[in-house]
Amino acid sequence: MPVTTIDTAAPTRAGARAWLALVVLMLPVLLVSVDNTVLAFALPEISLALAPSSAEQLWIIDVYPLVLAGLLVTMGSLGDRFGRRRMLLIGSTGFAVLSILAAFAPTAILLIAARALLGVFGAMLMPSTLSLLRTIFRDRDQRRLAIAVWASAFSAGSALGPIVGGLLLEHFGWGSVFLLAVPVLIPLLIGAPLLVPESRTPDAGRVDVVSIALSMATMIPIVYAIKALAVDGPTVVAGLWALLGLVMGMLFVRRQLRSDDPMLDMALFRRGSFSGAILVNLLSVVALVGFIYFVSQHLQLILGLSPMQSGLALVPGMAATVIAGLVVVPIARRVAPHVLIPVALLFSVVGYIAVALATADHGVLPLVAAFAALGIGIGAAETVSNELILSNAPSSKAGAASAVSETAYELGAVLGTAVLGGLITAIYRSLLVLPAGLDAASAADARETLAGAHVVADGLPSKLAAQVRDAAAAAFESGVTVVSYLGAALVFVAVVIAAVTLRRSAAEVDAASTSAIRVVDEH
Repeated sequence: MPVTTIDTAAPTRAGARAWLALVVLMLPVLLVSVDNTVLAFALPEISLALAPSSAEQLWIIDVYPLVLAGLLVTMGSLGDRFGRRRMLLIGSTGFAVLSILAAFAPTAILLIAARALLGVFGAMLMPSTLSLLRTIFRDRDQRRLAIAVWASAFSAGSALGPIVGGLLLEHFGWGSVFLLAVPVLIPLLIGAPLLVPESRTPDAGRVDVVSIALSMATMIPIVYAIKALAVDGPTVVAGLWALLGLVMGMLFVRRQLRSDDPMLDMALFRRGSFSGAILVNLLSVVALVGFIYFVSQHLQLILGLSPMQSGLALVPGMAATVIAGLVVVPIARRVAPHVLIPVALLFSVVGYIAVALATADHGVLPLVAAFAALGIGIGAAETVSNELILSNAPSSKAGAASAVSETAYELGAVLGTAVLGGLITAIYRSLLVLPAGLDAASAADARETLAGAHVVADGLPSKLAAQVRDAAAAAFESGVTVVSYLGAALVFVAVVIAAVTLRRSAAEVDAASTSAIRVVDEH
């Protein structure tokens, strides 16, 4: 197995084979992003078929992101040591097999177990795909474009999720949403060995089992605490889980600082262009996921659109995200990140403010336009920030650095639902004024969620039902207004962070990105 040393001080431009490899690497990204939204559509049918308890129903949703978040840094580091393409192939094979088992799970417990194992193999996929882009595309302009195309798969998948879910569930059973992984991953398993070069750190040290355990003990309690906060509000249990995660995190950082060969180089976080880019990604995803969380409910339950129509209404915004990510590539050659990212994110601020000012009477178009503005900002900002993350990490730690970026995505998704979604729920419950004539059980169900109010209304006389729906809509819209201003504030924080932390000169970043890379060439 020859080892080729490539000096990236004189980067060569990638050819057609590299762009075909990019297509292959987009497949798992597309799959994971579709999975994020499609399962929510299948949950009602899963509940009818497997009759899970309320706790089991939550675990069906939650166990995958918990395991995934806990293992991302570990799998990224193992990819650096043992081969990033190898981890990608192992992850794809395991994900496909577990998807089949999940599709035919006869009980809720077995479905939860399958979802947990899907998290293990899913954690192998994402860091490998992003870190391999650094190996394949050594010319920085090409790498920016490749990252923009790679990131567009997230947006495309998020838009396709509701549409694909609606089509599958209309014609097939709930297991079809898991079987979707098989036709997506088979081309990857065929194409990756042919098109994607293997890359690893030839002089990697030993596997640090203690660091692996500490990273999992950090992420899993923190993600669980956030989810518990979203479901039950501030509780002692959620606080204890968060405290446990923070303590484990401190021990993890301490071990990395004292290690001669750390699993995650903590010195990366002292670089403003690395830590600032991570925070921009985190806050951007919080804003995006939180927006989709409440807008999807608004479209279906207040404006009366079907799930399919709601998914189609989100497509222009997702298209704007993709287009902005591509258009920003040539601009990034001439405009510094600490200027470009803040300007881009101001579009997202405007999008959130537009939602705050809109009402149900304005119909669908204002929401479509607002989501397009939000997408323009996030699509452009994330392309530039992801490229900065890869450029600032040494080649030997590309997988671990990519895993930190993916962890920010995962935490952002959890926080978007927990913080913004939880705040809307709290405001809805506090402001909901129900009409007289409801029994205590119906009133309690109506106060639980907007969907619960509509279920209650469906069983009432028409006049009383209309009053319940109107009251629920008014309370929910009040929550949307408050949360939209909060979302605008969060994005503006990202604007400030980018302006302050990303002032590192282009020459310094280029120097960081042109360190020598060792590539294991198996072709």
